[in-house]
Amino acid sequence: MEVKIQAVGFKADTKLKEFTIAKINKLDTFSDSLINAEVFYKIINTASEENKEVEIRIAIPGNDLFAKKHAKSFEEAVDLTVEALRSQISKMKGKQEKK
Repeated sequence: MEVKIQAVGFKADTKLKEFTIAKINKLDTFSDSLINAEVFYKIINTASEENKEVEIRIAIPGNDLFAKKHAKSFEEAVDLTVEALRSQISKMKGKQEKK
C-alpha cells in the first residue's frame, strides 16, 4: 500500500516516517482492499501536553476510512489512530459478511 506523509509546519524525521509506515502496513493483514494512505502530522498550539495530532485517511473501494487522534508524542498518536482505523476495518468487514 502506498503511504503519503505530510508534516504541517515542521520537518518529520525519517524514524517517525518509518514507524508510521510500519504501523499502517500492518493494517493490510485485516483487509486486502486498502489502496493508499495519507498521513498528516500537526502540532496544535494549546496549553495541553497532548498537542501532537495525527490524521490518517485510508482509501478503499467505495469508501474512505478516517481517524484523527491527539497525544503527547507523534508515536503515541500514530498508535491510537491506527488502532481506531483497525476497528473501523473490522466493523466494515463485519457488515460485508452479513450481506
